[in-house]
Amino acid sequence: MTTPMRTPLTAPVRTAAAPVTAVTCLEDRAHLEREVVLDLEPGVHRLRLGPVAAPAVDRTLHAEPFSGPPATVRDARLVRAWTPRPRIPADDDSALRLRAKALEEESTALERSRDRLRTRLDLLGGLAADLLREIGEGVGFGESEVPRWTRDLDRVDAEREEYGERLRTADARLAEAGAALGAVREALALAEEEPAELTAYAELTVEVAAAGPVGLRLSHLVPCALWRPAYRAVLDGDALALETDAMVWQRTGEDWSGVRLTLSTARSASAVEPPRLDEDRLVLKDRTTAERRTVDVELREEEIGSLGPAAPVNGLPGVDDGGEARVLHAPVPVSVRSDGRAHRVPVSSFTTPAGVEFAASPELSPLVTRVVRGDNRSGHALLAGPVDLVRGSGFTGRGTLGFTAPGAPFELAFGGDDDHRVVRETEESRDTTGLAQRTVVTRTVRLHVSRFSAPGEDGDRTLVLRERIPVSEVSAVEVRVRAEVCSPVPDAVDAEGVVRWDVTLPPGGRRTVTLVYEVSASARVAGL
Repeated sequence: MTTPMRTPLTAPVRTAAAPVTAVTCLEDRAHLEREVVLDLEPGVHRLRLGPVAAPAVDRTLHAEPFSGPPATVRDARLVRAWTPRPRIPADDDSALRLRAKALEEESTALERSRDRLRTRLDLLGGLAADLLREIGEGVGFGESEVPRWTRDLDRVDAEREEYGERLRTADARLAEAGAALGAVREALALAEEEPAELTAYAELTVEVAAAGPVGLRLSHLVPCALWRPAYRAVLDGDALALETDAMVWQRTGEDWSGVRLTLSTARSASAVEPPRLDEDRLVLKDRTTAERRTVDVELREEEIGSLGPAAPVNGLPGVDDGGEARVLHAPVPVSVRSDGRAHRVPVSSFTTPAGVEFAASPELSPLVTRVVRGDNRSGHALLAGPVDLVRGSGFTGRGTLGFTAPGAPFELAFGGDDDHRVVRETEESRDTTGLAQRTVVTRTVRLHVSRFSAPGEDGDRTLVLRERIPVSEVSAVEVRVRAEVCSPVPDAVDAEGVVRWDVTLPPGGRRTVTLVYEVSASARVAGL
């Protein structure tokens, strides 16, 4: 029986690419998966896979084999290094960078030429000094070689003047080249200069039992990635088509090319802790004589709401998933560049019968809004997000879609309708009646509704008008709609104090709707 030799840990590190194959995009980060298949011999191998995204979270790195002969990952870690830009010219360098390189080479050549000229001038200066010393010594000994001395001095002076002029020219050209190089470097720093790039690799120590292709899967978290839902609603007659998209942003440092994209609302970074319970002490005390004699009331505005969406926050809002983590899948592989821009990824689409309603709340706005209702037939929850509204004439505006469970109804406002006009008038009177001196406040609201129709338009149109009345929270104050003097009688009055009429208008028709209600209070009530 023989035991296969194992590769020592001092063996060379093998480098291989590990492209991103699957991405799970969370609310403020992403979970990346990478797969690579390598032919490995039996033994222990050191592998360097990547490069991977430099901002990857080290403690989330996980590596495991998924195919091939039995293998074990003994160690997995991320290593990073700064990779400076190479100094040698490259084929893809810009004209600005090539100009800087040419000026650097020219400056170097001019500096060498200047040094040679200075050395030549120094030698000529020494030669002239020796010649003058020789003339002085010859005159002292009574020698007279005036023609030779004159010829030698003239030749030395001519060469010194020539090389001096060449040195001044070299200094001037070097100064000009230095100024041009400084300007080019400044422009290069503003336009193209990039700092050293931080690169990261995943280093694995893998032990393989038998030779063959081994498949390795790596996964880790990375910041600088997020997604938000977005929609596109197209109204075509009695049908409403709703397209669900995901807006994906990522600046992780590497592009996602042809990956399986999963969109999740899970908040992995949120601490899972129960809320802290604080002591809440209730104390009973007797009411004073003045408090027993009067009841203070005040009129306040209350927004009708329900459980669900959280309070809005400044900046980019979070994903409203109704309190439960939701998972969506892109139907086809997608590519998202690491440029920090929004990339629209289709998720699903469906068509539902559209119920169109022309609604108006004159107390809030004189406009009549076209409200379209439909059912969620996408098979998944519709998360809260913006909606691009499209009709037959094209893009009409942008609305907002709230969280909608699968199969639940939803509604979208497709903007105002110019064919209608609503004018609101109010009157108020106050009176005291009965022996108990009850205060009665009577309010009258008149709504004048008009329909402007194009020539040749026929058919009646139903307009839904909504008006509100106060809702009393104490028995000392009563609110009553005087149906006998209302014209017409309201079709419905809900528990929230919203009164509704379904008004039918023919082409060019007009109508006045009158609402009368009373707010009565006993003499003990103050503040009404």
